[in-house]
Amino acid sequence: MTVAKIIELVSSSPVSWEDAVKKGLEKASKTIRNIRGIDVLGFKAVVRDNKIVEYRAHLKISFVVED
Repeated sequence: MTVAKIIELVSSSPVSWEDAVKKGLEKASKTIRNIRGIDVLGFKAVVRDNKIVEYRAHLKISFVVED
């Protein structure tokens, strides 16, 4: 039987929303093994002087729990 766990996190990037998702996976994979999927719940951005200065991605990451 397989058991999965899901964590939620927010990651950011000065480049793009896609890069924010990639950075979130990169960071999570440093401490979590067996990652199987990412669900992107939403995107936000920080704006200064009418320009986007930070892209943020709200993620759910699922991974298989080891025995």
